[in-house]
Amino acid sequence: MGTLLHFKDIYTEAFENCRPNFVVLLLKAYSIFCVFMLSLAFYAFIYRVATGYDF
Repeated sequence: MGTLLHFKDIYTEAFENCRPNFVVLLLKAYSIFCVFMLSLAFYAFIYRVATGYDF
């Protein structure tokens, strides 16, 4: 749990004094997109392992 809080602190500190605001919004949206794609890749890998897919 401490690791997640550390990542949250790093994330919020990264955008603390960043200007202009549209760049901040773009970077936040991109980071959320990257997390989504990474979780999708993990899901696909775990699904293939669970169903016995031949790699």
